Amino acid sequence: MSFTIRAFRTCDTDPVVALWEEAGLTRPWNDPRKDIERKLAVQPELFLVAVDGDQVVGSVMAGYDGHRGWLYYLASARRGEGIGRALVAKAERLLLASGCPKVQLMVRPENAAARGFYDALGYASFDTWATGKRLIADA
Repeated sequence: MSFTIRAFRTCDTDPVVALWEEAGLTRPWNDPRKDIERKLAVQPELFLVAVDGDQVVGSVMAGYDGHRGWLYYLASARRGEGIGRALVAKAERLLLASGCPKVQLMVRPENAAARGFYDALGYASFDTWATGKRLIADA
């Protein structure tokens, strides 16, 4: 591997936001910088980046609510090199060490590549109705 995985540092903010934008993960109604700020206030050790030298080449945010773990913002600048797989594995190990019994994530329906990626990692889709309510507007 030509990368290492470590906890996010505030100096990673600009490269991580650029990575998310390049990967198509950002949305107009979510300010990625505010998402980072919020994550750093809650379980910051579960916000990981993959780095090659001083270059950020991947990221994943994980969280555990006492019932299940969640993965968000998985992105890789160099697909096919195992960066995403390594980030997921590290996040899973950290969640398991916290006593987390299962992990879930959400994939947009049009993102067939992500669905295939997670299928290959042993994730299974299930039918559920996803719903949400914004409590703080970013935009």
